[in-house]
Amino acid sequence: MERMSIIDASYLYMENEFDLYYNAWLGIFEGPAPSGEEFRSHIASKLPKIPRYRQRVRFVPFDLAAPVWVDDQHFQLSYHIRNIALRDPGDQEQLKELFTTLMAQPLDRNKPLWDMWLVDGLEDHRWALISRLHHCMADGVSTTNITTTLLDPEPVATTDEVMDDWKPEPSPTDAELMQAGAVESERNYREQGGRYAAWLGSLKERMNEVDKAFASLNESLADPLSIPSLNGPIGPYRRWTWGKVSLADIASVRASLGGTVNDVLLAIATRAFRDLLISRGEKVTGRTVRCLVPVSVRSTGEKGGNRVSCMCAELPVGIVDPKERLTSVRTQMDGLKASKQALAGDMLASLAGFQLPSLIAMNARLASHMPNPVNTVTTNVPGPQHAVYVLGRKMLDYYPYVSLGSTMRLATSVFSYDGYVRFGVTGDYETTPDIDVFARALAEGASELSLAASAEAGRRSGMESTLQGDVRESSVTS
Repeated sequence: MERMSIIDASYLYMENEFDLYYNAWLGIFEGPAPSGEEFRSHIASKLPKIPRYRQRVRFVPFDLAAPVWVDDQHFQLSYHIRNIALRDPGDQEQLKELFTTLMAQPLDRNKPLWDMWLVDGLEDHRWALISRLHHCMADGVSTTNITTTLLDPEPVATTDEVMDDWKPEPSPTDAELMQAGAVESERNYREQGGRYAAWLGSLKERMNEVDKAFASLNESLADPLSIPSLNGPIGPYRRWTWGKVSLADIASVRASLGGTVNDVLLAIATRAFRDLLISRGEKVTGRTVRCLVPVSVRSTGEKGGNRVSCMCAELPVGIVDPKERLTSVRTQMDGLKASKQALAGDMLASLAGFQLPSLIAMNARLASHMPNPVNTVTTNVPGPQHAVYVLGRKMLDYYPYVSLGSTMRLATSVFSYDGYVRFGVTGDYETTPDIDVFARALAEGASELSLAASAEAGRRSGMESTLQGDVRESSVTS
């Protein structure tokens, strides 16, 4: 039995019939598809490295303590790995429809909170793999770590033999959960003073940073949303689409125009929101889209669970010129980093550890029905920059999924893999029928920045040639 962290547990507390919190992805592989038996054997060989895949959640009665992970006494791999085939012609629209159908289905909380769907019948002799993993198990970075464990770095067509002597530990009763929770609460109460003093001590040592961080966060959230139409009630169903951009193009933009990869991606997202809003007949001049940008605070060697903070960026959709948009985003993100805004979120998460679990659970459930203080979220997780395989089949594409939260109607997840940046765009089904406008604009935003970068590189090259010519002429004259 292992106690869940408060941050991990919050994703369970916040979940309701309209908000399902998944870290999910869709992989497209070259064919032919493996049989269900082959694939289950492959995953079975990986299970000793991923103990959470054979554990389920047990809630402590009355929320006296955070939930715990316990071994699933009746674990059956065949329940978590399913086969399904697309009808002819097996095109991308059918695949997206299947994906969004699965995203609207809750995972069974009486079993380990993950599943995988092996999808056969995809056009061009390909097949797909859909993976759902509850957010309480992993954030974006740890989901990537799990994914790379399940897949192979080499095109090996056989599954290694792995010694697996796993036997489930006895499951605790409700009375035992309550007793363990009471004992832990009493111990925490005795130790609380010392832990709180240590926490305050670390806070005082960084007081200037902390003050600046909270001031920055308060400033970001103080003003009302500039574009409230992006928020509102959402339903239980989703739309989802994807796109991809060459990582080399992103690198060329950085080299010519400056900024980080994340800056460039946010500038691309800004163009997409600009096009979306204009297509809806909304004014964009002087307006911004408030975007939550998750930031990993995972320390070296730390694995599993959720270790993430965030910053709030204002995407300048009113700026027409792509270079100016990137410069605006870059300047703003540099300022947010200098203010250490992500530190404020991390400190708030640390402070939650001193509250009663029952109070945290109640507040999280209430928060899931409150208006969202941001318009959207854009996540960016780096993946392997080399091909990965399943039973010798190369993964051609990997598209991520990000859940919507509360009143947020559109969100974007970004994942880099094998030379390309992939976008996964999630929208509320009822209120974002124009999600493809946004997706097309992502590609167009990347193209216009590439053109701007090429023009800037050409301008610099021309200036250098002129300077060299002036130097040569000066040398001849002298």
